Amino acid sequence: MNELELKYGCNPNQKPSKIFMKDGKELPIEVLNGKPGYINFLDAFNGWQLVKELKKATGLPAATSFKHVSPAGAAVGLPLTEVERKIYWVDDMGDLSPLASAYARARGADRMSSFGDFISLSDVCDVDTAMLIKREVSDGIIAPGYEPEALEILKAKKKGNYAVIKIDPEYVPNPIETKDVYGISFEQGRNELVINDELFANMVTENKDIPKQAKIDLAIAMITLKYTQSNSVCYVKGGQAIGIGAGQQSRIHCTRLAGNKADNWFLRQNPKVLNLPFKEKIGRADRDNAIDVYMSDDYMDVLADGTWENIFTEKPEVFTREEKRAWLDQLTDVALGSDAFFPFGDNVERAHRSGVKYIAQPGGSIRDDNVIDTCNKYDIAMCFTGIRLFHH
Repeated sequence: MNELELKYGCNPNQKPSKIFMKDGKELPIEVLNGKPGYINFLDAFNGWQLVKELKKATGLPAATSFKHVSPAGAAVGLPLTEVERKIYWVDDMGDLSPLASAYARARGADRMSSFGDFISLSDVCDVDTAMLIKREVSDGIIAPGYEPEALEILKAKKKGNYAVIKIDPEYVPNPIETKDVYGISFEQGRNELVINDELFANMVTENKDIPKQAKIDLAIAMITLKYTQSNSVCYVKGGQAIGIGAGQQSRIHCTRLAGNKADNWFLRQNPKVLNLPFKEKIGRADRDNAIDVYMSDDYMDVLADGTWENIFTEKPEVFTREEKRAWLDQLTDVALGSDAFFPFGDNVERAHRSGVKYIAQPGGSIRDDNVIDTCNKYDIAMCFTGIRLFHH
């Protein structure tokens, strides 16, 4: 099959629409179920590249949860802690396979953004992962293959309309890529940068110690940024992205957005949040929404009399700003990657408040000295990669 006709493009009024191979070769994908759309395929192909590179860089199964052509989460298949199992709503599922653990992490980092995601897996989808996906609101999945039982589970989602794509893991794209904008063709070489430990060798701060796990986390951050709409910043801890700030015009807004998401990820682990007394009828998505509001400054939207009774069995105590700050002060050893240089030290100040200990960024700002000094003030280890990772 050289081309595949789609229902429509980005929007229903954009017709005709299709994906096809310009060189006349066969498409490297097979649609096993459903009818993936234009944006589904954009998410699928970007996500596949991300997980393929994560697997190559770490040797671990990888997963990502994409929304609107940027990852909401990305992770490798490390075991989950008991607290993580609870905040990702998988504590009732028994032991998970490494691939399922990777997706639980990718989905769980920012569950609000992951709602209705498109999933990419580095490995053949197993039954554990399919069972996890079965219970989540998701549009589709791409993977190099599917166990027979896993495929049947996925085919049953969305009344049989769940998009399931199989991709040839040996497919190698043309080294030159093109796209049209306003009838004008753009051409460039693909971003084939290999992200490994060598990228983190140029240490510019007084603290030059980046342990092995931190280098893995920095690699995850930079690979994630490689497929995230720019400007972008990514916070990573323990093998998973915990906060991604995508598509912001200002670098500090990227850092704040990603930092706020990282904060929420950690705040969900506080006993006050873990033990919220939800009514049994409240589903996971509604719980996620309620938790997000409860942790915000708009907490009265779920705690007001006449409202909390619809969500909780008893009225929860307010999670005060002072309590949240005290809890966040325990967040440590976070790695941060930036797809372009930090122009001011304010980015480091904000990153420090979310437990960042290690930073990788291109460097090259006229204010590099200020950024380095700010890192030194907090004993943060920072390297200059010399490589920008814009993605549009």
